Amino acid sequence: MNQEIEILLIEDNSTDAELTLRALNKNNLANKVLWVKDGAEALDAIYGTGKDPNQFSPKVIFIDLKLPKVSGLEFLRKIKADERTKTIPVVVLTSSKEDKDIAESYALGVNSYVTKPLEFDNFIKAVSEAGLYWLLLNRPPK
Repeated sequence: MNQEIEILLIEDNSTDAELTLRALNKNNLANKVLWVKDGAEALDAIYGTGKDPNQFSPKVIFIDLKLPKVSGLEFLRKIKADERTKTIPVVVLTSSKEDKDIAESYALGVNSYVTKPLEFDNFIKAVSEAGLYWLLLNRPPK
C-alpha cells in the first residue's frame, strides 16, 4: 500500500474540512492529507477501486459520521472488518453527541471520538491535538 498519504480526511462539509486542514497545517501536519467528501470515495482511496488505482494506507483517518453515499459508520464496518485495514487508527470528528453514535463507533473499532467544537479556536485546538497525538505520539503495529 502507498505510504504517501499520512491523513485521510473524510468530510462532506467544505467549511469543516477547511478548518480541519487549517488546524493540521498550523502544526505542519497537513503536507500529506487526502480529503474526500464521502464514504464511497474514501473506500475507493483505501482499496484502490476508484479512478485512482493506488491504494492508500494512511497513518490516521479523520471521519465525519454523517456522510453521503456510504456513512461514517458503514465505512468503519468495512475497514475494521478487513485484516488489511483494521489497525489503521480512526478518529471520528463529528457534530453528533448522541450516545448511540458514540457506542456504535466504539463497538466498530474507532480509536477516538471527538465532537466538533462550535467555537473556532476550540475546533482548531481539538483537531491539532488529535493530529499531533495520532501522527507523532501514537505507536501503531507494524
